[in-house]
Amino acid sequence: MPVTAEDLPLQFARTKRFSLGVPRGFTVSPDGDRVLFLRTANGRSTTGLLRLYENGGERTLADPLALGDGGEVPEAERIRRERARETSAGIVSYATDAAVRLVAFALSGALWTVRTDEGVTRRIPTAGPAVTPHPSPDGTHIAYVSGGTLRVVRADGTGDRALAEPEGPEVTYGLCDHVSAESLERARSFWWSPDGDALLVVRVDNAPVQQWYIADPAHPGRPPRAIRYPAAGTANARLSLHVVRLDGGRVDVDLPKEVDVDLPKEAVSHPGGEWTDPAFEYVAQADWSAAGPLAVVQTRDQRSAYVLTIDPATGATTTTHHLTDTAWLEFVPGTPASTAATGLVLTTQEGTRGLLMTATGVRTPEGMYVHELLGTAGDRLYFMAAEEPTEAHVWSYDPENGFVRLTDEPGVHHAAVGGGTVVLDSSTLDGQKVTVLRDGVPAGRIEVLAERPVTRPRPRFLTLGARELRAALYLPTSYGSGASEAVPDPEPDPAPGRQGCLPMIVHSYSGPGGQTVVKATRWHHAVNQWFADQGFAVLSVDGRGTPGRDRAWETAIHGDQLMPVIEDQADAVRAAAELFPELDPGRVAIRGWSFGGYLAAGAVLHRPDAFHAAVAGAAPTDLRLYDTHWKERYLGHPDVQPDHYDRCSLVAHADKLTRPLMLVHGMADDNVFPAHMVRFSAALLAAGRPHTVLPLAGATHLVAQEGVIDTLLRMDLDFIKKSLDLRSA
Repeated sequence: MPVTAEDLPLQFARTKRFSLGVPRGFTVSPDGDRVLFLRTANGRSTTGLLRLYENGGERTLADPLALGDGGEVPEAERIRRERARETSAGIVSYATDAAVRLVAFALSGALWTVRTDEGVTRRIPTAGPAVTPHPSPDGTHIAYVSGGTLRVVRADGTGDRALAEPEGPEVTYGLCDHVSAESLERARSFWWSPDGDALLVVRVDNAPVQQWYIADPAHPGRPPRAIRYPAAGTANARLSLHVVRLDGGRVDVDLPKEVDVDLPKEAVSHPGGEWTDPAFEYVAQADWSAAGPLAVVQTRDQRSAYVLTIDPATGATTTTHHLTDTAWLEFVPGTPASTAATGLVLTTQEGTRGLLMTATGVRTPEGMYVHELLGTAGDRLYFMAAEEPTEAHVWSYDPENGFVRLTDEPGVHHAAVGGGTVVLDSSTLDGQKVTVLRDGVPAGRIEVLAERPVTRPRPRFLTLGARELRAALYLPTSYGSGASEAVPDPEPDPAPGRQGCLPMIVHSYSGPGGQTVVKATRWHHAVNQWFADQGFAVLSVDGRGTPGRDRAWETAIHGDQLMPVIEDQADAVRAAAELFPELDPGRVAIRGWSFGGYLAAGAVLHRPDAFHAAVAGAAPTDLRLYDTHWKERYLGHPDVQPDHYDRCSLVAHADKLTRPLMLVHGMADDNVFPAHMVRFSAALLAAGRPHTVLPLAGATHLVAQEGVIDTLLRMDLDFIKKSLDLRSA
């Protein structure tokens, strides 16, 4: 469809999915006086600035353009950004000393510092391109990684030296392996001691991991990029922990090899699972607090984890807690943590994902799903939790006051804390706002400069079917009052129109780790409304396997990641059509990306009666090609439980396709490799099943380029209209 002005797809591309101008990465000083954060200058600038809020106002501490940034980003940093789904440039991460006085960041491999009390930036000479710099707690040194070597330099720029050097070409110190960064979401691999005299560091040996290659078909003269990728059932990277001291000393941490066979049988037998692997292969979390260094190590089958305290002088470890689950263990981000009053704070798996305060035995209330432990201030914990899946609120806990909810407005609320200051980052359907509270009283705001979508979303939030599926329905703006603000409507509000006049588009993710049906500002609300305004009813559904409800809901996909999710989408379509007679269940398309793309393709394969066309983007079509931790968590080991992988594979069921299907894939995707699309397309061809393939040259898993993502939305629309025979409508 032609563009007559800057429509939603073009705005979507130019604002990087409306992420530009949004403040993020908040750090509050221990005295509560200073708040650091990142934000671009406006809703179109892609250059991240380091900003400081202090004394009721904010100012720029570091501007990459003023520092002459423009060099090449080191490969290790490029990989880190891809794992973090980073869409902007400039300053995209930073770290501080304990007092939040010295700030360190890297620009194109150059190490920079700035002091919050002086505001003067300084380039620190380094031995090579620097990534992931972190100052020592006292601000006298900065540790960083260059070429896989963990190095340290004094904050005055002198004394640069190596602390841990790779013993081979596939060894790194202080960088994350693929699984830790992508599936475990552990962003760090070294931690300073509180005294600043030593670091706990992860050593990664990628030699056992199979090597894959990504070529650039658009530039055949360029050599392919080699990537170590641990696909399901294959070898993981070998991880180890070490204590390295600034005086040159080094201690190897004595990590357990596997679950202790002397532990009670019921703790390691894992009823309900046919495959067990007691070997500890994952370092899920680590930290070094005043109580000493600790680590959480997880077994290959993900049903056991040890919480270990580490003696930094000898490397000896003590198991303080043995965590188990019959399906898989998930950890609340931010745990373990500790205060003097609560003791160690751990993740619980019973009923709903929650927190256990070990010193008191207090647990978060039943029915409260904890998304994240946000931080501690004195004896008080702050965490983000949901009592209703479409919302998430900020809570505090301390032994004197118990559990207190700090936010009320429906939405998704996050926070950063320090001293008596709480920075509330609140996203509602009216937009996003960042409020600074001092001793519980609003003390100021941090500006949000993101653009509002030119197409204002009007989601109606529904609870559908026997499983009480949370869903959002978007009708054409002309079907409502004509107002542009988002209008949540918990009760059905039938729109005027002919019986069955509106074809439907299902746009869901509905996979582990992600929710789309939330009462908050999210890019997919605007995109769904844009599709609706082209003459559709758009439905988004969070089915079984999505977070925010309880463990039974999440683990319902154990052994089968496909059919329960498809059935939830089909049930939601049927239930929505019963509530809204204008909807036409005989003309339903489904579109999605990543797991959502997998769902879309699977839906037209297995339920052509309910879904009549699909656009599948970046779909993992052969789950044996996805990484160990993420797929073995849900499906087990492919050599032991091949039926799980066969049942969930799209490639194995290619002959079932009878509906129009368009496959879209970035040819530089190193998360869901292009091989997924190519193998599926080959199987479809071999089965004589016509389909459409759209390769995106140079695109990774996160497609955000102008001219690509905006055009892709229009092509999705055109394909759906053609497939549902609507182009003349």
